[in-house]
Amino acid sequence: MPRKPISSDSPAELRRRAELRLSGRSQKPARNRAHAGNQRQLHELEVHQIELELQNAELQKARNELEAALEKYTDLYDFAPVGYLALDELGQILEANLSAAALLGVGRARLINQRLLPFVLPASRPDVLAFLKLVFAGAGKQVCEAMLLRENSTPFFASLHGSSAISVSGPRIRCRVVISDISVLRHAEAAQHRLAAIVESSEDAIIGMDLNGVVSSWNKGAETIFGYSASERVGASIMRLIPPSRQAEGKLILAKVRRGESVRHFETVRQTKQGRQINVSITSSPIRDASGQIIGASKVARDISERKRAEAMLRQHEALVSTLVARAPVGVYVVDARFCLRQVNPRARLVFKNVRPLIGRNFAEAIHLIWPRRVADLIVKRFQHTLKTGKPYVSPGFAERRRDTDAKEFYEWQIQRVTLPHGEHGVVCFFNNITERKRAEAAQRRSEVLSASNRKLESEIVRRQRMEEALKKSYQHQNRLLAQSRLLQEQLRNLSHQILSAQEEERKRISRELHDIIAQTLTGITVHLAGLRITATRNPEGLEKIIGRAQRMVEQSVKVIHQFTRELRPAVLDDLGLIPALNTFMKSFQAETGLRVSLSAEAAAVQVQGDQRIVLYRVAQEALTNIARHAQARRADVKILKLDRTVCMTITDDGKGFRQELLLQKKKQQRLGLLGMRERVQMVKGSFTIQSTPGKGTTVRVQIPLAGGGERVVSGSRAKR
Repeated sequence: MPRKPISSDSPAELRRRAELRLSGRSQKPARNRAHAGNQRQLHELEVHQIELELQNAELQKARNELEAALEKYTDLYDFAPVGYLALDELGQILEANLSAAALLGVGRARLINQRLLPFVLPASRPDVLAFLKLVFAGAGKQVCEAMLLRENSTPFFASLHGSSAISVSGPRIRCRVVISDISVLRHAEAAQHRLAAIVESSEDAIIGMDLNGVVSSWNKGAETIFGYSASERVGASIMRLIPPSRQAEGKLILAKVRRGESVRHFETVRQTKQGRQINVSITSSPIRDASGQIIGASKVARDISERKRAEAMLRQHEALVSTLVARAPVGVYVVDARFCLRQVNPRARLVFKNVRPLIGRNFAEAIHLIWPRRVADLIVKRFQHTLKTGKPYVSPGFAERRRDTDAKEFYEWQIQRVTLPHGEHGVVCFFNNITERKRAEAAQRRSEVLSASNRKLESEIVRRQRMEEALKKSYQHQNRLLAQSRLLQEQLRNLSHQILSAQEEERKRISRELHDIIAQTLTGITVHLAGLRITATRNPEGLEKIIGRAQRMVEQSVKVIHQFTRELRPAVLDDLGLIPALNTFMKSFQAETGLRVSLSAEAAAVQVQGDQRIVLYRVAQEALTNIARHAQARRADVKILKLDRTVCMTITDDGKGFRQELLLQKKKQQRLGLLGMRERVQMVKGSFTIQSTPGKGTTVRVQIPLAGGGERVVSGSRAKR
């Protein structure tokens, strides 16, 4: 809209108007010429002043008109139905109306100087950037659709219209963008697409037609059901699908639709392209325009051929089930939702023979006529619970006396909830009268009790015979044990005799050794000491030799005493432990016998304490002594290992060996020997075994438990001599 000019009067017109206004004012006549000149100047000034006043009034009027127009256009700009934005070349918002601020969910004051891109969803930013690039390049008006994001993170569809522009003042405006919310349009289009997809993907035939029955739309379901393609049926009459015998039916449906009525779930027959007739369920409704006028009809046809076949089969099945129930070998009856007897087969009628009438009779009344009140109430509660919850019930056993016949009968029965043909729930009961079977079972049990008693008597006779045999065997075993006990007593007596003989022999040997060695040595020392007194006065030079001989004799006596002590119990065994004691013994043993011996031991041997240490030492000592005396061996090896929580010592030689069955025979075992070693090991709860083969040597194995379960063993630590 063009602006109104400030004044529409020409300077001459303005002068004339000023003259007219001035002439209306009172003027004094001029008195002289000079005064007349001043008067003219004053007149000109007054005219000019009036011209200025007129121009000022015109300017004020134009200003008021401009302010009113500006306010009008500002309201139109701010409250426009679309948003207006002014952007610079960086996409920064320089101007925005209230509608744009409302669309973006930001106050206009905060929206200014923000960039547009943060309000665009990431998926739409490439399209918006390309849109702005074309607008800034001056390619004319551009249109873009994008997903924008309000400040509260709510997305919406927007249409952007942009064009380049340059402002006459202020910052440089590169483009103006108009934003409109098209979410409703997009949602409507999406809904239309979804509806079209549903119609197209529906398995039912969805057909659109006008009021004359001419087909206007034909979906995939219609193609599948009737065999016609859309191109074959669109524009053709719907009556081609109706068999000749049902043409009147089709016309009646069209007439109802023209009157605005709907036809729902009408089951009829229609004809396919191949001429095959199928059962369909038809729903036909009128289509109205925006004014409510009927402009066409929609028809939904569903192929129910399979359902019809299933219904026919169901009817056959129901007839078959009724026949089976009637001929079932058990009693069957059905109670409906009203708790009335609905169906009773012949076997069940025998139970209800005294109830008249039966079919349609209240089940609770019928039960109370047959059974006592306590039993009948319980049965009714079971039926009511199953009818309400659907939980089946199986009776664990039923034995009661009938109220109507006073006869005690036995039954097995169970109930389940079923759906009756009309869709309501009911309860079916299956039962079997097992009275005769129970009586037969009772007789069978009595027979079994008698048979069991006979079998029990027979087994008692057999048991007593076995006890007699067992007593005989026990008596024989007792005699054998008595003989063995006597033999063991004899062996113990012989062992005691051997121990006493050994002790006496050892005392004799020690006495002889002390007499032959220590006594002679001490006598020699006494003689030397006596001679020392004489020699000291007669031959002082020979004194030193005599003292040396006496000293050597004393040392020999001490050595012999140490040897006796070591043989009785070496002190090193208590002071340093098992391994040093065995090393010391084996060195002297090898020097005395010439037999090569070796010792290898793990660190576990160090942990052996007390009696176990003594037992291992004495067994090794006795075994090596026996090897030297009897085995004729060249070499013997002693190994001490840790096995689980035990210490195992093996002494192996390469001697001549012996027969093990002669090991402990009384006549051939006149010394303590191996029997003494076995007794020592058993004293510390160990095990003692010997393996020997003539010509292949002997192995003595001793295994004793470690005290306290054993300690950690240093693997691979061995001491060899």
